[in-house]
Amino acid sequence: MGLTEFVITIALMTASVAVAIDSMLPALPSIGRSFDISDANDAQLVIGVFFFGFGFSQIFFGSLSDAFGRRVVLMGGLCVFTLSMFAASQATSFELLLALRFIQGIGAAAIRITTLAIVRDCFGGREMARVMSYVMIVFMIVPIVAPSFGQLVVSYASWHWIFTLIGCIGSVLFFWALTRMKESLPREERLPLSVSAVLSGFRTVLTNRITCGYMIGMTLFTAVICAYIVTVQQVFGEIYGLGEWLPIAFAATASGIAAANFANGFFVRSFGMRRISHTAMILFTILAAAGYLMSLAGTPTFVVSYVMFSVLLMFFAVIATNFTAISLEPMGHLAGTATAITGFVSTTGGALIGGTVGQLFDGTLKPLFGGFAVFGLLTIVATLWAERGKLFTHPGDKDVAHDPGAQV
Repeated sequence: MGLTEFVITIALMTASVAVAIDSMLPALPSIGRSFDISDANDAQLVIGVFFFGFGFSQIFFGSLSDAFGRRVVLMGGLCVFTLSMFAASQATSFELLLALRFIQGIGAAAIRITTLAIVRDCFGGREMARVMSYVMIVFMIVPIVAPSFGQLVVSYASWHWIFTLIGCIGSVLFFWALTRMKESLPREERLPLSVSAVLSGFRTVLTNRITCGYMIGMTLFTAVICAYIVTVQQVFGEIYGLGEWLPIAFAATASGIAAANFANGFFVRSFGMRRISHTAMILFTILAAAGYLMSLAGTPTFVVSYVMFSVLLMFFAVIATNFTAISLEPMGHLAGTATAITGFVSTTGGALIGGTVGQLFDGTLKPLFGGFAVFGLLTIVATLWAERGKLFTHPGDKDVAHDPGAQV
C-alpha cells in the first residue's frame, strides 16, 4: 500500500467514528417520534450511549492489539461496527436501539485504537507527525459534512436508512482492509496479555501529578463537547427553530474547531502548550460564565449565542489538543498504556458528566452555559493542582525555549 492509499484508508476508518455520531443529530427528533418518547431529552441517549461504549472499551483494545496484532482487532472492530449498524436499522424498540449504539461504540473504539497503533508501527518521529496531519485534515472535514448527510437522508427517507448507509460504508471499509491492509506488528514484537501491566499503568498514571491533573481536565472538556453534541439539535432546533439549517450551523462551528487546531499547530512552537492552553482555559471559563449570566436574563439572540458557542468550541479544541500532549509528557515508554488509560477515563467520564448536563436541558441555555462554566472552573483547579499553583509556565519550559525544535 502506497502512502496516499495508506493515509486515505486510515483517515476514512478514523472518520467513521465521527460519522456514527454527527450524522445522527438531525435524526434525533424523528427517532423520538418513532418510539413515542415522551421526554425529548431521552433522544440524546442515542449519542450519549455511543460515547459511553466508545470510551469504556478503549482500555481493552490497546492490550489486545499488542498481544494478537493490529489486523485481527481492527477487522473484528469493523465487523462489530458494521453488523450493529445494520441491526440498528431494524430496531423495534428504543431500548434495543440504545443497546446497539453501545455495541457500535465498542466497535468504533477498536477501529480508533488500532488505526493509531498501525500509524505508530509504520512511521516514527516527523514522518508519523506528517502522516497524522494528513489524517486529521480528513478527520476534521467529516464533522462538517456528516450532519448534512443525516439531514439529506431524513428529508427523503426514514432515520433507519442512516444506519443502513453507515453499515454499507463499514462493509466497504471491512473488505478494503481485508484485501489491502497487512499486519503491522511482527509476532516477535507482540506482548503477552497481562492484568498486572494494566494495573501498573493505572497506578503510574494516577500517581503522577501532571498526568492525573491534566487527565481530569481532559475529562471535563470531553464533557463539554459531549454536552454540546447531545443538546445541539435541541438548542438550534427547538430554541432557535433552525430546522433544516441545523447541519449548516453545526458545520460552521466544526470549521472553527478545525481552524483552531491549525492555528494551535502554528503558534505552539513559539508560545508553548501551557501558555496557550491555560489562557484558553481561563477565557473559556469567563465566556461561559458570561453566557450563563446572560441566559438568566432571558434567551440571548441567535447571533450572540452562536458566536459564543463557536468561540467556546475553538477554545475547547486548543485545550483538548494541548492537554492531551501535556498529560503524556511524563510517561516516557508508558505512553501507549497511558494513552489507553487517559482515553478510557476522559471519554467515559466525560460522556457520563456531559450526558447528565444534556439531561438537564429545559428549553433554555442555562444548563449548557452553566455546565461549561463549572467544567472550566474545575479544570482551572485541577491544572493549578497539577502545576503546584503555577499557570502559563513549567520548570522545563526554560530549557525548551532555548531549543524550539524540542517542542515538536
